[in-house]
Amino acid sequence: MATAMPPTVCWAQTRAGPAVRLIDQTLLPGELVLKDCYVLEEVCEAIKSLRVRGAPAIGCSAALGVALAVYTSGADSTSELISVVEAAAEQLAATRPTAVNLFWALERMRQLAQQSTDLPPEDFRQVLLEEAQGIVDDDLDRCRRIGQHGVELIAKGANILTHCNAGALATAGYGTALGVIRAAHQQSKDIHVWVDETRPLLQGARLTAWELEQEGIPCTVICDSAAASLMQAGQVDCVVVGADRITANGDVANKIGTYAIAVAAARHEVPFYVAAPLSTLDFSLASGQEIPIEQRSSEEVCYLAGRVADPICPEGADVYNPAFDVTPAELIAAIITEVGVARQPLAASLAGLSSEDSSAGCCSSS
Repeated sequence: MATAMPPTVCWAQTRAGPAVRLIDQTLLPGELVLKDCYVLEEVCEAIKSLRVRGAPAIGCSAALGVALAVYTSGADSTSELISVVEAAAEQLAATRPTAVNLFWALERMRQLAQQSTDLPPEDFRQVLLEEAQGIVDDDLDRCRRIGQHGVELIAKGANILTHCNAGALATAGYGTALGVIRAAHQQSKDIHVWVDETRPLLQGARLTAWELEQEGIPCTVICDSAAASLMQAGQVDCVVVGADRITANGDVANKIGTYAIAVAAARHEVPFYVAAPLSTLDFSLASGQEIPIEQRSSEEVCYLAGRVADPICPEGADVYNPAFDVTPAELIAAIITEVGVARQPLAASLAGLSSEDSSAGCCSSS
C-alpha cells in the first residue's frame, strides 16, 4: 500500500518565519526528517550537501531560495529587492554546475524581477513567491505527464533497470524515471525494478529502493557492476534513467555510471530510455562534450555513507570523483518528455517537441 510522503521541497510559514522546507535526503532511508531553511545560505548548503538533489528538485529549491531571500531581506524599496534577487541567484548558481534546471529556474525568477520594477515591495515579494510556487507545481504536473507518455514504452511484466534516483525525491513529486515506473505500476503492468546501488553515495540503494517500497512496487537492489551480467542473462527488458542536462544533439548528462549502463544495454540490445522534463534541455550546448561536470569530494569515495571512522581506501589515496558522466545520443532509444517521446534522430525530435513548450530549453549554462 502506498504511503503518503511529504513534499520534497515546499514553502512553509513557521512560528520562526518563512522557510524553504525540504526532506533531508542525507538521512534516508533511516530517518524521514524535514529541514526548514530560514536563510538563503541554508538553502545553498542543502543543495551543495545533497540534502536536496535531483535536477528538477534543485531548480524548485533554487526558485524558493530566491523568494526566501526576498522575504527575509530588510530592503524597503523594489530596486533594492531586485539587487537581492540578483545576488541570491548568483549564490545559488554557484552551488552545483551540471543540473541545468537550476539555471533555468533562476533565469525565470530574474526575468520576473526585472518585469516587476513598478510594484511596491510587498507586492514584489508576493509575485516572486507565487512564481517560485508555480515552478514547483509546474514540475509536479510535468512529471505526471512524463509518466503518461513513458508508460506506453513499458511492456507488461517488464524487468526495468534504473540508476541513481529520479523519483519524487529528485523532483517536486512523482518523478521522471520513477514517474514512468509509477505509471506502469498504477496500470497493473506487473513490473519489477532492478535498482542500481549507485556508488559512491548510494542514491539507488538509499533513496530509489525506499521510494519503491513506499509505493509497493517490487524491486531488487543490485551492485552497479551486476547490471551488465543481468542483461547478458536476459533479465532486463529496458533501462529508464533521468537526466541532469540534455544538449541540442541529444547527449545526456546523468549520474556517474549511466554511460556504462548505456554501453551494456547497447551490447545486449536492451532499450535505453531517458525521462526528463523539457526544462532539462540546454540548446546553448551543441553536445555533451560542453557540459560542465561537477567534481566532488574524495571523502564521498573514501568513506562509505560518511562513516569517517571506517575508511575503505588507504589513507592519502588519490581519488577521482565526478558526479556525472555523459551518454551519447546514439546509445539512447528515446527521451521521454512531458509533451511526448523524442526518438532518433534525437536532435530533430527534441527540437520539434521543444517548440510545443515555450518554457523549454535553458538559454544559459553559466
